[in-house]
Amino acid sequence: MNLIAISINHRTAPVELREAVYLKEDEIRPFINIAKENQIKEGLILSTCNRTEIFGIPNSDEASHNKFQSLLLTFKSTQNISDQHFQNFVSRDAVKHLFSVATGIDSLLIGDNQVFKQVKDSFQISEESNFSGYIMHRIFDAAIRTGKRAISETAISEGAVTVSYAAVQLTEKIFSNLSKKSALVIGAGETGEIAAKHLAEKGIGALAVTNRTLEKAETLSKKLNAKVIPFNDYRELIFKFDIIISATSSPEILLTKDNVKNALKKRSNNPMILMDIAVPRDIDPATKEIDYVFYHDLDSLNIIVEQNLSKRKSEIPKVEKIIEEELDNFWGWYNSLQAAPAIKDIRDFFEDIRSEEVEKNKNKFAAEDQEKLDIVTKRIINKILHHPTIELRKTDESTTSVDTSTKIGIIRDLFGIYPRKKSEKD
Repeated sequence: MNLIAISINHRTAPVELREAVYLKEDEIRPFINIAKENQIKEGLILSTCNRTEIFGIPNSDEASHNKFQSLLLTFKSTQNISDQHFQNFVSRDAVKHLFSVATGIDSLLIGDNQVFKQVKDSFQISEESNFSGYIMHRIFDAAIRTGKRAISETAISEGAVTVSYAAVQLTEKIFSNLSKKSALVIGAGETGEIAAKHLAEKGIGALAVTNRTLEKAETLSKKLNAKVIPFNDYRELIFKFDIIISATSSPEILLTKDNVKNALKKRSNNPMILMDIAVPRDIDPATKEIDYVFYHDLDSLNIIVEQNLSKRKSEIPKVEKIIEEELDNFWGWYNSLQAAPAIKDIRDFFEDIRSEEVEKNKNKFAAEDQEKLDIVTKRIINKILHHPTIELRKTDESTTSVDTSTKIGIIRDLFGIYPRKKSEKD
């Protein structure tokens, strides 16, 4: 298979270089148009905070990994990235890499099921942009099936692997119904943003954010439909919130014991959760001494993270086994799309139908006519299949393997002719 893939990711490049080639959704669609005009017949573009990847079936033999890279770097006008910042894949390895991404074992955070959703969204954009032909569509289906199996058959995506997620997971154990609770996230950096996103995904009743730089808070609030609290006012307003998650880079304490005591009085001692996931800490640890306050910092949350990360790592061999199974299934299907085995399978398919019908009906004919019935029906099948056989052989010799595979695949799907397993042949 002439599938080519390139990847710049968290293992190959620092964050500033990954940011330089990151493709927002409104960039992916025009990039796909350029890709279709320059080298790529069908494919997939995946871009997240930790990776930007191009999977493509070239429209000529001149395509290469370097040309794929140049296409991306020219589009983004980036100059400080070289070949060493990319991983390159081809054929089976490219499909295997996509399966690894979809299952989360290639993620910065092992088992991150957010990547699975991002892969699905990328597939959707590809299809909407007419960038997914017959072969890529089958690759998409296989990747999604592999990702779903990893989630349902293993524990690779279970449990918190980030402090932000651990904080939100713990709030669910304290407050069973987050839809009736309100939360304030202090800090709109990466850690705070992830925490706010998890709260939104868990269905928090009301969400607010505050940040020293108002613009960052407003940007995050628009993403999550959250309220913005002015940074100068949050201390006086914390009594309105059931959950406080603080994740800033402040060198000094932002919430003192007295701040929290005063808030509890205004709340008539309704419980509060304080999650301090900052380094250095934002919330005075002495607040844990206050009744009706559930206080947690990195020490307690990191224990949860490490326990769950250890569990996830132990699941990697199970996921790798699923990947190999699905890869073998896909490759068996793809190899069946070559002309010679396809022609044989098609002829065997029609011959099985013919012989079964002859066997069922031969007693309706005189003994001397039964041999004639067998000969005539064989001639009919040969005449029906003569032209398709000639055309498939021509296609195999004169066009690209992708064109041949697509035509054969359509024929197989149309008639339901699939490769027989060894047990079926014996």
